[in-house]
Amino acid sequence: MTEVFHKPVFLRESLDFLITDRSGTYFEGTLGFGGHSIEILKALDDKGLLISTDVDIDAFNFSKEKFSNEKRIKLYNFNFDKIDIIAKIENVKGFTGVFADLGVSSFQLDNPESGFTYREDAKLDLRMNKEIDMTAADVINTFEEQDIRQILYDFGEENNARKIVRRIVEKRQQKKISTTRELAEIILEITPKNFQTKTLSRVFQALRIYVNDELGVLKTFLTKAVDLLAHKGRIVILTYHSLEDRIVKEVFKYETLDCICPKDFPICQCDKEPRLKIITKKPLVPSAEEVKLNFRARSAKLRAAERI
Repeated sequence: MTEVFHKPVFLRESLDFLITDRSGTYFEGTLGFGGHSIEILKALDDKGLLISTDVDIDAFNFSKEKFSNEKRIKLYNFNFDKIDIIAKIENVKGFTGVFADLGVSSFQLDNPESGFTYREDAKLDLRMNKEIDMTAADVINTFEEQDIRQILYDFGEENNARKIVRRIVEKRQQKKISTTRELAEIILEITPKNFQTKTLSRVFQALRIYVNDELGVLKTFLTKAVDLLAHKGRIVILTYHSLEDRIVKEVFKYETLDCICPKDFPICQCDKEPRLKIITKKPLVPSAEEVKLNFRARSAKLRAAERI
């Protein structure tokens, strides 16, 4: 493995929003290959602590070796929705800050063995956690046509899903679809050239999100993260597509409300209290310069909020 896998997006901005106490305890839900972790540690003093987790075993093992001599970081091979379990293990009552970069790493996208790329031939897998039973191949080869179509609509926002899935079903009756290239070729056969890259991205994104339950895990993580933020603690989230960003926006907004009663109720009966103050009224988007340096940053958005 090479040393550089994933160029961190919004690095300076993330740290500016996240770090409010150099001696604080911070949670990073997407350890990856340690790009953001290194810079967070640089911003902490000797009393600071970073607790990082990643469900991807390759990323975890790499970072475990990378940070083997660093005493201010604790690493876990858990999904980030286990933030409450990790907090109990580490006896953390409240985090000074919580950070997550939801992007799939460049290593995962570029490495055929990870099974995330459609540019080279690999097993049609798409599991971040290889202990999950269901793979993308299982979905493509065994799910009903309407169920696969719904996955592509819901998680890929793919308008041509009906035509794509119909062809997939035709092909799988002749031969099991086992590799990323086999699936990509089926899609390319019926997609105009100027739409091929976007269509492939949407289909593979949809399957990856479904197989890993990414949106469900994200919702659970965000709610638990707010529960575990200390007073004045910050939560900073980087998203890369509209489905993720919509969830973060909605959760942040919900946590700012002081009432969720129906509008026709004359008196509030819900006793809801606001828990967050939104810092980024509009999400940060990358500058032209950052996109030029790192093309995969083009769709990134940063949202930040503070516990009240």
